[in-house]
Amino acid sequence: MAWFVLVLSGVLEAVWATALGRSEGLTRPVPTATFLVALAMSMAGLGYAMRTLPVGTSYAVWVGIGAVLTIAIAMVTGTESFSVVKGLLMVGLVGCIVGLKLVH
Repeated sequence: MAWFVLVLSGVLEAVWATALGRSEGLTRPVPTATFLVALAMSMAGLGYAMRTLPVGTSYAVWVGIGAVLTIAIAMVTGTESFSVVKGLLMVGLVGCIVGLKLVH
């Protein structure tokens, strides 16, 4: 259950990071509210996962999932360009995340 919550929390990290970027300095109400709710839920899930999973592994997986998904969202929406190098680096991050799960 902790791994499921951790992955979901990583997804929520991408949600809050994207919403923060769209909030224009926390001046737009809907993105700001989305940021605050997703941030609270993401942190709560990370805290829950850290009850049973190692802190370092939990944090690395949470950040990795959030980073990869945030970049992917930015690429899909056109706010960030795609390159083969970026794509390969993202695949490498996912590989490292899976590796941390496998060695736990």
